[in-house]
Amino acid sequence: MLKTKTALKVLLKHRLATLERVVYFGILTLLVPSAGWALDQNRETPVVRAVRQVSPAVVNISSAFESRKQRSPFSGFGFDSFFEEFFKDFIDPRFETRREYTSLGSGVIIDGGRGLILTNSHVIQKASTIKVVLKDEREFEARIVGADPDSDLAVLKIETKEDLPAVEMGSSDDLMIGETVIAIGNPFGFSHTVTTGVISAVNRSIRSEERVFREFIQIDASINPGNSGGPLLNINGELIGINTAIYAKAQGIGFAIPINRARRIVADLIQYGEVKLAWIGLVVQNLDPRLSQYLKYPGAKGVMVGSVEDASPAQKAGFSEGDIIEGINDRKIKSSEEYLATTRSVAAGQTLDFEVWREGKTKRISVKTRLFPIELADGLAQRLMGITVSDLSDKAVGAYGIVARNGVVITALEPKSYLARIGARPGDVIRQMDDVTIEDKADFDKTIVKFRLKPTLVLLLQRAEQGYYITVQL
Repeated sequence: MLKTKTALKVLLKHRLATLERVVYFGILTLLVPSAGWALDQNRETPVVRAVRQVSPAVVNISSAFESRKQRSPFSGFGFDSFFEEFFKDFIDPRFETRREYTSLGSGVIIDGGRGLILTNSHVIQKASTIKVVLKDEREFEARIVGADPDSDLAVLKIETKEDLPAVEMGSSDDLMIGETVIAIGNPFGFSHTVTTGVISAVNRSIRSEERVFREFIQIDASINPGNSGGPLLNINGELIGINTAIYAKAQGIGFAIPINRARRIVADLIQYGEVKLAWIGLVVQNLDPRLSQYLKYPGAKGVMVGSVEDASPAQKAGFSEGDIIEGINDRKIKSSEEYLATTRSVAAGQTLDFEVWREGKTKRISVKTRLFPIELADGLAQRLMGITVSDLSDKAVGAYGIVARNGVVITALEPKSYLARIGARPGDVIRQMDDVTIEDKADFDKTIVKFRLKPTLVLLLQRAEQGYYITVQL
């Protein structure tokens, strides 16, 4: 009997141990997936979530353009330059060479319903065809809605019946130095490359080969050729800037156009196809020590009003020649460059609050801006370049012996103007202003209004069969 009880105790103890092992391994089996899930949660950082959210809205842009050059059939004989000049109107198209160049850049969809894409202007500059590739490898041919080289921004449009993924707009007015940012783009053709960094500085000015760009965001995330036009995101996946690789000499330094500055430009590009500069009506100049002493101005730097345009918003607001502009909308203005950079980002109809020093006192003047009236273009051309122009009418062509087929003819010049001093004369034809081809007087009026705030303007003048490029100070 004792042996039987002992055997039962041993059996019971063994079964209890087995049951404990089963329960232990069962609990362990249940816990393992939970541990893995917790691990995934720890790995899914805000950067991962932001990239997953925005990547479908980032596109790869390929732009191609053709270069056509007529090759003489006499090339290789040592005297082709003579025959090219003599037979230039008779060269066979078979001797025409073509080269196609492709540049890779990035863009981001800002309106999925309308298929609108924001990118850099230099990405699509001179493009004859533009191809857009989405992350899911769908390809579209895009058209240019509008481009603005001065801000290096462009808007493209692709046609599709489906709504496309789009980025959520953020704000660049409250950026914090040191906050994490994310850049997505296609550097060197590597699609949807992600780099991260922090905001190093804001309101940076950088100089390219052609112009100075102002109010840029500086970041330490890598920005390389191909990143241009791609989005700069905050940690929430919101668009705060458009990356640009325009400063090629930088090492470990990237720059982006603030999205709040881009908004107004994008709105104009979508509505008008170009940027419409708001009209204030002030012609300004830097204040030098001699002028400061003459005006008894206590400051060392500033911007002085050189003249006020007739019937302009500034004249109606009460501006006078000799006023010194100290600030605009609570932002200090110390140079004419800062004045132009500030006023270029203003939309027509917006009110600006100026802080103005006049005769020992500081006062505030509010100016409500508007679009420059196109009917004042003649007076603008007279004031800026000292010329009067007209269309290429049959009468003008006959009177001056004009052979040009497009452009505007100079009919009068101010004797003391720069163009008159270098030898321009009535009968010369303006065929191009900067990179804009002038077909007729309407083109000229539109272009002179658009470029009225530029310091210089390059003109292509034609006299008889000869063309000349001339840089004019405005």
